Amino acid sequence: MTHAFASSAEVANLPALERLIGEINDLQSKLILLAGSSGKTRLLRALARRLHAEPLNIGVTLGRRLAVTPVSDRAFSTNELLREVTDGVEGDAPLLLDNLEVLFEPSLKVNPLNVIKLLAHSRRVIAAWPGKIRNDRLIYAEIGHPEYRDYTRDGVVVFETAQRQQGTGRSRA
Repeated sequence: MTHAFASSAEVANLPALERLIGEINDLQSKLILLAGSSGKTRLLRALARRLHAEPLNIGVTLGRRLAVTPVSDRAFSTNELLREVTDGVEGDAPLLLDNLEVLFEPSLKVNPLNVIKLLAHSRRVIAAWPGKIRNDRLIYAEIGHPEYRDYTRDGVVVFETAQRQQGTGRSRA
C-alpha cells in the first residue's frame, strides 16, 4: 500500500518535471539532476514511460565496459566509454541516466558532475543524483569516505523529488 502511494506521489511530480525539461532547451547545460531522499528512480521511470524512452543504467552499462578495460587504462577511458554508451541512445527524448555511483569510483579519476555536465552540452540529460542535497550543496558520501564529493549547485538545475514537508517536487537552478 505504501509503495503505491509513493509511486502516485512521484507521478504527481511528472508534469512539473516535464515543464522544467521544456525550459532547459535554451540553457548552455541542459542538465536536470533529480535529487532527494527517495523516488528518483520511480520518477525517472515514469518519465521514461511518458517519453517512450528507456533510462540508462550507468552502473551496469558503463560497468560492463570498464570491466573489460585494463585497470591501468580506466582513468583515461571513462569519459570516452561513457560517451560511447550514451551516444547509442537515439531519439529526441532527453537522455535519462540512473545509477551513477560507478562514476564516483576513485580509481577512475573523473569528476562525476563535470562528466554528466559535458553530456548535457549537446542534449538534454535528466540524471538521478545518487547523493544528498545539504545546505544547497550536492553531496555524495560522507567526509572521509574515498568517494566523498561536495559540489555547489551553481549552474545546475535541481529537481527535488522528496520534500521534508510537502510531497511535491520543486526545481532550483
